[in-house]
Amino acid sequence: MQLPPDYHLHTPLCRHAQGEPVDYARRAAELGFSEIGFSDHAPMARDDFDDWRMLHSQLGEYVEKVRQAQREVPQLTIRLALEVDYLPGQEAWIQQLATEHAWDYLIGSVHYVTEDWAIDNPHQLARWQDHEISDVWCAYFDRLTQAAASGLFNIIGHADLPKKFGHRPAQDCTPLYRRLLAAAKSQACAIELNTAGLRKDCREIYPSRELLALAQAAGVPITFGSDAHRPEELGAGFAAAVQLARDVGYRQSLRFVGRTAQQQPL
Repeated sequence: MQLPPDYHLHTPLCRHAQGEPVDYARRAAELGFSEIGFSDHAPMARDDFDDWRMLHSQLGEYVEKVRQAQREVPQLTIRLALEVDYLPGQEAWIQQLATEHAWDYLIGSVHYVTEDWAIDNPHQLARWQDHEISDVWCAYFDRLTQAAASGLFNIIGHADLPKKFGHRPAQDCTPLYRRLLAAAKSQACAIELNTAGLRKDCREIYPSRELLALAQAAGVPITFGSDAHRPEELGAGFAAAVQLARDVGYRQSLRFVGRTAQQQPL
């Protein structure tokens, strides 16, 4: 099977990953990938916002590390990108980041449902006890829909992240999903099949089959990402992700060059 590009890879600059880009690149070549992309956690406007992303002053170092991997593993196509947190009011900052280097794509993700609660952070897991699960899911999808509608991103990351620790609402989430997908479709924004969920408590790819089937019916394109935080995780679960995509009707995925999408057979 020809593997689609793994477009969601992290580096030690985010302060919670291991392995340099060249290590990931060599691993990808061993596994038979023809293309990968690094999308480490982008800096915030304030470097003290949290402790799990690179500093703004490290962007140049990040770019050079990816360029080094391109030089040392030339048989592999390696894209340069960022995973950017979307928070309302941060649009101007994201626009600035977009101009600072020649990115191939930007992944827009929501981790924070308030200014200080990242719902996927294991160190903040206890905060779920103070909230109704359905309220958290609604707040999350409201922000994710804003991210998709902003036109700032090429890809929406891990689209149902609130399920990470097993928190799932009892009510039907279809209206939330449809609003997100309508926004993504309007901006020609893809969603990723993120296999990290298979390694988390939810034991399920992000997004769920239900959400992905709705995305396919709505004409929203897809990409793939392992969300690897060490080289051994690169490409993990891709066979299952490709099968899931095909099962719900996808026959193509996207690759990106200079923030321009290109379709390729799945």
